[in-house]
Amino acid sequence: QVQLVESGGGLVQPGGSLRLSCAASGSIFTINAMGWYRRAPGKERELVADITSGGSTNYADSVKGRFTISRDNAKNTVYLQMNSLRPEDTAVYYCNTEGVLTTYQKFNSWGQGTQVIVSS
Repeated sequence: QVQLVESGGGLVQPGGSLRLSCAASGSIFTINAMGWYRRAPGKERELVADITSGGSTNYADSVKGRFTISRDNAKNTVYLQMNSLRPEDTAVYYCNTEGVLTTYQKFNSWGQGTQVIVSS
């Protein structure tokens, strides 16, 4: 009932930048938190950053000062600006949103994932 479409991943050299986008669509009444997670090879999925409907943000220590999460509530879209990328940022990045449907049921949805590779 909620679809998430991610874009913006790819291959970048160390020190480079990428911007991820995730657009939510469907029978959405309201979206509360939106966030980005990642899973590196051989590791568990971890929170990268999230943002509330009011704009409060939370970041993993490993990305503070380098990544910026933002959202456009009118477009139901969340962004992740990633600067000063490091090889250890290589992972599949997943978008997550939670909120309420038009049926007043809560939802928690995941995107399909977008690959980010940081390598020279």
